[in-house]
Amino acid sequence: MDLPTAGNDCKNNDHINNLIAAKKSLKLSLEKSKVLGLALEKAGKILDEINRRLPSLEAVVRPIRADKDALAAVGGHINRAVGPAAAVLKVFDAVHGLEKSLLSDPRNDIPGYLSVLKRLEEALRYLSNLKKSLKGLRELQNDGQRIYLDSGLLDSALHKLESEFRRLLMERSVPLPMSSLSLGEQACIAPSPLPATVIHKLLAILGRMIANSRLEKCITIYVEVRSSNVRASLQALDMNYLDISVSDFNDVQSIEGYIGQWGKHLEFAIKHLFEAEFKLCNDVFERIGTDVWMGCFSKIVAQTGILAFLQFGKTVTESKKDPIKLLRLLDIFASLNKLRLDFNRLFGGEACVEIQNLTRDLIKRVIDGAAEIFWELFVQVELQRQSPPPQDGSVQKVVSFITDYCNKLLGDDYKPILTQVLVIHRSWKHERFQERILVNKVLKVIKAKNSKTGSLQYKI
Repeated sequence: MDLPTAGNDCKNNDHINNLIAAKKSLKLSLEKSKVLGLALEKAGKILDEINRRLPSLEAVVRPIRADKDALAAVGGHINRAVGPAAAVLKVFDAVHGLEKSLLSDPRNDIPGYLSVLKRLEEALRYLSNLKKSLKGLRELQNDGQRIYLDSGLLDSALHKLESEFRRLLMERSVPLPMSSLSLGEQACIAPSPLPATVIHKLLAILGRMIANSRLEKCITIYVEVRSSNVRASLQALDMNYLDISVSDFNDVQSIEGYIGQWGKHLEFAIKHLFEAEFKLCNDVFERIGTDVWMGCFSKIVAQTGILAFLQFGKTVTESKKDPIKLLRLLDIFASLNKLRLDFNRLFGGEACVEIQNLTRDLIKRVIDGAAEIFWELFVQVELQRQSPPPQDGSVQKVVSFITDYCNKLLGDDYKPILTQVLVIHRSWKHERFQERILVNKVLKVIKAKNSKTGSLQYKI
């Protein structure tokens, strides 16, 4: 056997090295194949998911699957949609640009402020109309949620106008002192307490408030401010006596002084305070409607004392009957009759029905009470005829009182009033009354008392 040579050894080494390299290469290829297999497995899952979603995706894109001509026709619609969208953005920018002006104090330039506010209203109307055409916003509105397209800017501006409305009223509302006025028969009528320039501003504000359904708020402010002013004027007169009740006095004589004040204070309130408020309500609210300004006026007078005046008169009619009460009832009737035309003009509307009813009730009570006392005077004197005369021979005090009293009834101050009262009272019974009946009745009263005490002097 031949021994291996050096050349053969070299060849064997080369084969071994090749085998080792091939082994390594094969191992590396196997690892890469394994990695690729995992990748393909994952890709398969992804492809399966895509394949599963393809039907729904196809349904979504089907509407726009059209040929080139069809897509070209849609282009115009797209352009027309983009235009309004850009306009909406411009409107929102405009609204934002108004914010600084509307959050400023309106007193510096009310016309300018109202002009800016009107622009805001126009912008909001445009946006509101757009909102109604959008399904999502409409559903949100149906849920009861309010959408502030202007972030509350309109509400803020309207609140500022309400404050300015109040300020204009309060700045010019000054109590009217009774001492500065004459309450004679020619008492002057108070002019409007607000200058024309202020009324013009109030009217301008009302216009925008009405456009935004805020009229009631303005009326509330107006009644509050003007009522407070009238009350301040009346409180200076110290009229606590109006709250007196029948249980607080024994007879009318104890409150005679109050009845005199009542007549003067009522005339002041009617001819100066309520007359001025009547005129001002007409100036401010006339354009809105008669029912509005008359309703506003009725609220003011009801809150400032007219009902208390009428209640005081009623209290007097409920007091105990006596001859002095007749005179005081005639005083009350004279005061009411003097203001009759004013009452009819100021309180003649439907809004003042309560005042009308209370006034009619008071007048009826006064006339009934006065007539009842007058017709009973003779009976009262007859009852006293049985009383003995004084031992010293002096005339009874009651005789002197009756004589003076009857002279008053037939005097220039009370005779015309008493005659008018009796005429009205008889007319309610469909009876006629002649003035001579009054004179004869008074003379009969005097003679009835004189028959026991001798002749007395009296005036006719």
